[in-house]
Amino acid sequence: MGYLEGTLRTAIHRFKYSNMRPLAVPLARLASEYLGQNHLPVKIVVPVPLHSRRFRDRGYNQSELLAEQIGSAMGLRVVVDVLQRVRSTVPQVGLSADQRRKNVTGAFRCTGTSLKGQDVLLVDDVCTTGATLEACSVALQEAGAGHVWGLVLARERWAESPV
Repeated sequence: MGYLEGTLRTAIHRFKYSNMRPLAVPLARLASEYLGQNHLPVKIVVPVPLHSRRFRDRGYNQSELLAEQIGSAMGLRVVVDVLQRVRSTVPQVGLSADQRRKNVTGAFRCTGTSLKGQDVLLVDDVCTTGATLEACSVALQEAGAGHVWGLVLARERWAESPV
C-alpha cells in the first residue's frame, strides 16, 4: 500500500508500540480502500499471529485488530485462531534478510481444517523482506489453504538493483 516512511511510519509505530489501538480504524480503512480497488478473490482474512509471550507484553495483536476492521469493512470472515506462532522469535528489526528467514522458519503452524481449499488474505502491518508472510503462507498451505495473498500497510523501500 505504501512505504514505511513519513506519516504512515509514524502512525504504524504509534499503533504498534504506543498502545494507540484506535489507529486500527483509519489504517484499516486505507487497506480496505486498497482492496476495493484491487479485488482479490478471498472470503477469509487471517492475521499474522503473535507469540503468546509477545501478546501478553503488548496486550494486543496489531495485525488482528487490522484484520478485524478490514473484514468488517469488506464483508469477509476473519479467522484468528487457526494460524499460531508456535515458537517465540526475536524481533525482526535489525536482522538481515537471511537472519529474518531463519528466525521465522518453522515458527508458525496452522491448526484445524477450516481453511482447506479456501483462498486467504493474510494481514500484517509491515513487510520488510517478506520472511514472516512467507513462513505464514507455508503453514497455511501445508494445512490445505488454497491461494494465500498478503496485505500489509507498508513495506520498506528496497534499494534499486543496478541494471
